[in-house]
Amino acid sequence: MSLLDRIDSPADLRALDRKDLPVLARELREFLVESVSKTGGHFASNLGAIELTIALHYVFNTPDDRLVWDVGHQTYPHKILTGRRHLMHTLRQKGGIAGFPKRCESPYDTFGVGHSSTSISAALGMAVAAKQARLDRRVVAIIGDGAMTAGQAFEALNNAGTMDANLLVILNDNDMSISPNVGALNHYLTKLMSGRFYAKMKKGSKNVLGIAPPLQKLAARAEEHVKGMITPSTLFEEFGFNYLGPIDGHDLPTLIDTLSNIRQLSGPQFLHVVTRKGQGYKLAENDPVLYHGVSKFSPASGLATTKGTSKPSYTQIFGDWLCDMAKIDHRLVGITPAMREGSGLVRFEKEHPDRYFDVGIAEQHSVTFAAGMACDGLKPVVAIYSTFLQRAYDQLIHDVAIQNLPVLFAIDRAGLVGADGPTHAGAFDLSYLRCIPNMVVMAPSDENECRQMLYTGFLHDGPVAVRYPRGSGSGVVPDSNMSAFPIGKARVLRQGQGEVAILAFGSMVHPAWQAAEACDATLVDMRFVKPLDVALLTTLAEKHRYFVTVEENAVAGGAGAGCAEALTTCSQRPAFLHLGLPDEFVEHGDPAVLLADCGLDAEGILTSVKMWLSAAHQQTD
Repeated sequence: MSLLDRIDSPADLRALDRKDLPVLARELREFLVESVSKTGGHFASNLGAIELTIALHYVFNTPDDRLVWDVGHQTYPHKILTGRRHLMHTLRQKGGIAGFPKRCESPYDTFGVGHSSTSISAALGMAVAAKQARLDRRVVAIIGDGAMTAGQAFEALNNAGTMDANLLVILNDNDMSISPNVGALNHYLTKLMSGRFYAKMKKGSKNVLGIAPPLQKLAARAEEHVKGMITPSTLFEEFGFNYLGPIDGHDLPTLIDTLSNIRQLSGPQFLHVVTRKGQGYKLAENDPVLYHGVSKFSPASGLATTKGTSKPSYTQIFGDWLCDMAKIDHRLVGITPAMREGSGLVRFEKEHPDRYFDVGIAEQHSVTFAAGMACDGLKPVVAIYSTFLQRAYDQLIHDVAIQNLPVLFAIDRAGLVGADGPTHAGAFDLSYLRCIPNMVVMAPSDENECRQMLYTGFLHDGPVAVRYPRGSGSGVVPDSNMSAFPIGKARVLRQGQGEVAILAFGSMVHPAWQAAEACDATLVDMRFVKPLDVALLTTLAEKHRYFVTVEENAVAGGAGAGCAEALTTCSQRPAFLHLGLPDEFVEHGDPAVLLADCGLDAEGILTSVKMWLSAAHQQTD
């Protein structure tokens, strides 16, 4: 029986002899590789956090002591050690365990996450709560150096340093978030750890001390100690923390000794730990970006065991359009908040490095940064996930929309995203965008529509959002040429003979088409969520008694609600059935299965329409 097989809780872990912990780390790493190879999921970050996770649960009395993980990409070892080893085969599947910490899943998951840079704020809240209750509890926030680039992390540090709460912040420094880190803080930490920096200090000291040979000799003798004298401590101690480190995050004895000592200290503490993403699995060590999130693969070869689709993804359609548009208009600049690969900007960065801007995990800054560019003649394109744009909502309204600036938002991951669950689902963008004055909002029904809408939005002199789903569409080959759509104009795809008109938005056009043919309904690809084609809606209302709106967005306040609002004064106002995402958070699982559960596949749409019509006809009979 392996050591890992005997661990069903951190209490079992703490019962082990310290000399057994390196063996446990090896077994845990082997189990993780084997497990994730079968399910897919986040990989390199978890491999890099194994020793740190073991040390934390070994030293701290979890779950009474609180561990607050940032983002949660690195919490698979935590899940395995906290009684969920036997459930890892269900990871990120419908009805299985989540890929991120969830409070309802385990008492060891003290705070639900999925977005970055929240750990210090949440942990500080818990530490203050413990102080108010007079509890001898330790609270630990574990945050990566990528997440540390976001403003919220510094807001929390600034606040925490003024409070006498027992809070430990661990900076897990691996020089990576998902994409390689950027920004002044990352450069600062790298510089402090690099030999060139110390060489520069050495050269400067010789110039200064050269006039005093005894002092120069003293400096030479102290040369080996310079690294201990010049550390990031100044930065974090200015926030009021007691800084310790950096230490090797894969050295279990040092980790345990250091954490044991810190546990006896009171007040805000800061521990700098250096780790390596993909530790112990060479393929992930050599390419941590590729192995950040993986599908099923062979542990021996690392090759994917699932066949990819031949159809280009919407992300790829966007990336190709961006490069094509950049050749036409030199004013175009591309902006991403640390999602170069995920948003499809790899090719653009290579072809136009001087027009590519990765601002780090700083969604708010990315939007206002784009607004400043637009003020002075550039044409910024902000590539951002729907769920991440939520974090910059005030900037979207205040800095872009009020000033009516020409910023194009290419919104990826709209609708349900599957295995990542509700923290990453783009369920609300149509609702939160369509209520903003000056915004133009488009939703493409296929790949070519996406390309042409991006072009349409780029030409528009004002703020525009084009939202598209994760993955591929129906397989329509995009036209290499680009032509602009008339703003606010829909298109009738099918003229039915019945009394039903189906108004479909974006990704729902394809399944709605199948439903429309089955019930002989008129089908409209609405194209624009704002402004709506009110003239067409009014014309349709004269011939159709029933309108069905279909969208991959929350029904509440969504595009369908906008259609109903637009016809409130229409003399021939039809009855409305709004189909979309329910008023609840849709959990993780296969996207197709989840959409079917929500009644948003062709069969579900047709069933809903038939049931609604049957009930309506019974009422009128």
